[in-house]
Amino acid sequence: MSGRPDAARREAEQKLEIRKRMREIEQSILMRAPEHDLEPSLDRIAAVMELLGDPQHAFPVIHVTGTNGKTSTTRMIERMLREMGLSTGRFTSPHLHNIRERIALNGNPIDAEKFIAAFEDVIPFIDLVDARSAAAGEPQMTYFEVLVAIAYAAFADAPIDVAVVEVGMGGSWDATNVVRAKVAVVTPIALDHERFLGSSVESIATEKGGIFKAGALVVSSAQDPAVAEILIGLAHEVGSSPAFEGNEFGILSRVVAVGGQQLAIRGLGGIYEDLFLPLHGPHQGHNAALALAAVEAFVGGGEHRLDIDVIRAGLAGATSPGRLEVVRRSPTVLVDAAHNPAGVLALREALEDSFNFAKIVGVVAILEDKDVVRMLEILEPVLDDIVVTRTTSPRAISPERLGELATEIYGEGRVSVVGNLPDALDKAAGMADEGGFGGGVLATGSITTAAEVRMLLGVTSG
Repeated sequence: MSGRPDAARREAEQKLEIRKRMREIEQSILMRAPEHDLEPSLDRIAAVMELLGDPQHAFPVIHVTGTNGKTSTTRMIERMLREMGLSTGRFTSPHLHNIRERIALNGNPIDAEKFIAAFEDVIPFIDLVDARSAAAGEPQMTYFEVLVAIAYAAFADAPIDVAVVEVGMGGSWDATNVVRAKVAVVTPIALDHERFLGSSVESIATEKGGIFKAGALVVSSAQDPAVAEILIGLAHEVGSSPAFEGNEFGILSRVVAVGGQQLAIRGLGGIYEDLFLPLHGPHQGHNAALALAAVEAFVGGGEHRLDIDVIRAGLAGATSPGRLEVVRRSPTVLVDAAHNPAGVLALREALEDSFNFAKIVGVVAILEDKDVVRMLEILEPVLDDIVVTRTTSPRAISPERLGELATEIYGEGRVSVVGNLPDALDKAAGMADEGGFGGGVLATGSITTAAEVRMLLGVTSG
């Protein structure tokens, strides 16, 4: 009997040591250049990969780029592949609560021990590349580049049958782009991250098309004609004929259902009917059609209809935390990570499509470098009142300035300014309840907004 307390104590000590090591690793990664202040180049990540023996070539890849919908589409693709019995790796960004959410094995965030092991494998080579860069007067590996290196090392070590990888920003020089993807996926392209990607959709499309590799199959959502023309040209350069939603595949029917929507989709290889998707909004229906086409392209080159039961189960099991997600009832609180005008427009359309609140109050916190005015304008028709605030992000626009901008659009009587998110959420919930039964709260404006409201309401899984 005496051995049991000793074993329990050793286990507790081991867990404590793992948590301590994870904190140390996270802190060391956070000290690097952040995601919003990156250094466009593949040289550093390519050098680390080469020193590691190019683990990113140990598994086939489906590579997902675009402006909005990347994470949801990536998660749907991975879920359907897993339903087929394939072992999967999934890389998405940013995370909501825990850095390990970005790297998933078979649908679950990588556990701390495996994350630590992958970090220990790659850090000597990262240090070597950092030293070379310093000697040449160049920047060291960034936060995002280090996470990509950890992900690819972890995927190779697992091992996995396929990785579904979401681009961080752009495409051609994004750190994820050291892979040779078998399938390239493009979600809707719009203006965002203009400092790095350019101020026109054409320049952004050119950058994002940089993930197309020789022999890859390219599938894309419906795009503006100018964007489509660029993507077609880039695909032809690598020997691919792209398939576009609305041409080679698309939604045949869509009906709002309890808890989501019912879809019929024409895929690349056949018709798929009676598909339930537990996500809200027309945009998620389009993401599902794109994800299905990507899976068809990967599994059979897009030439064969897949098992309908597998596809049904895969989509029915799809999740996308922080994307028009109900995180509380009485009053209903929705969170959405929309952080640019195109994303906010999709959010508005989804609200109008899938919800019927007697009154809805917005809790809005936005980052200063975003198109704040346009985002507020798009939300105005669907919000009865708006509570503007800020998150803990140092990039957040001040509530006072956000309030001034909102007042110009909504008028004084509809705008409340609250200095912190917890108090703003409480105020909005009270205002929603004032309308009686059927009021709701929508928290949006950034990924940080969605994450912090989820945490305040006790929802921390991602």
